[in-house]
Amino acid sequence: MLRHVIAPSSGWTKASHAVVRDRRMNSDAKILLLYVQGLPESATGRPLGELARKLEMKGRAYQQAKKQLIEHGYVHEWRGQGDGGRWVTEQLFTNTPLTRDEARAVRARLSPEAAGPTRAERPSAPQPSAQSPTVGEPTPPSAGGYVPEEEHVDKNTPHPPSEADPEPDPAPEPDPDPEPDLKPGPEPEAGHRPTPAQEPGAEATPPQPPPSPQLTRAERVLLSLRHTRRELLLGVGEARALAVEAAKWLERGLTESELQHALLAEPPKGGVRSAVGFLRHRLTHKCPVAPAPVAPPEPPPPPVRALITCTSEAEEDHVFRPLGDETECADCRRATAYASWMVDTDTYDFPPDTTWRQRFVAVAKADALRGEPA
Repeated sequence: MLRHVIAPSSGWTKASHAVVRDRRMNSDAKILLLYVQGLPESATGRPLGELARKLEMKGRAYQQAKKQLIEHGYVHEWRGQGDGGRWVTEQLFTNTPLTRDEARAVRARLSPEAAGPTRAERPSAPQPSAQSPTVGEPTPPSAGGYVPEEEHVDKNTPHPPSEADPEPDPAPEPDPDPEPDLKPGPEPEAGHRPTPAQEPGAEATPPQPPPSPQLTRAERVLLSLRHTRRELLLGVGEARALAVEAAKWLERGLTESELQHALLAEPPKGGVRSAVGFLRHRLTHKCPVAPAPVAPPEPPPPPVRALITCTSEAEEDHVFRPLGDETECADCRRATAYASWMVDTDTYDFPPDTTWRQRFVAVAKADALRGEPA
């Protein structure tokens, strides 16, 4: 290797061979180390992450470089809580690896304030002085200016008040704009409640789609369990809610009798306390695995072609079975490639795995390409 090196007269940074040739750090860590080392004193107040962004070093690359610098003693961090309660991270950068104690000594020399007592060791703040109470006396809270009346908690009676002295109803005020009398319609029968569609202002709800056949079959199986085991009695709403899980069994190829047998087999020794909980647990945890998709059949192999005679200029005629439309066998095609390479490089070297037929044909073709008689 040739090397042409000119030492710069200005704008250079000294780099230790221990840093440049260190195999434990990647190139990003070394570049970041040399970049920060060559910065002026005015730029040292910025965090290491901000300096790394100037080198387009972000995300995972920066985290990996910082981790390696911390592991090998080039970067040290201290995290603490200041007087105002905010957490502050202080970083120490050095171009020589330092231990934790050595870094703490350098930090104490460069920043005497950081080496002082921690927040827990500082004297506590003085207690607040006693204040005079607010003028006045405490009053009960008011709720919107309403003063509650006396509650008759102990005076509840099951009978309504007497109607001996009913209060006179106030006279109705005349309506200034009387509306025309409308023709009264037929009154509803006693005990008859109008449906939502008959109520005024009610919006017509769209009809719900019918349930799928699997849901209907699953619900029928769940409701039939009570005939075999009385403790598995379900309501219509409970069976409809469990039918969603039971339908998955039917969708995976099981019949109704197989589903019923799986739900009734191996009953618990202590009996079933909750039919809904027992069936939901069994339907969820014993659901069969979905059948694997059937792989498509493999295509048939290509038809075997007949043997043909190789058209190369070999010493002996030989046949081969072509794969496509080639007219020469693989050995002859390889010999042709060797012949072109021999003409280009003017050599007669062959790889050790070359057969005698390939060497013979390659030499003959190379001589033919050079124009020499065979």
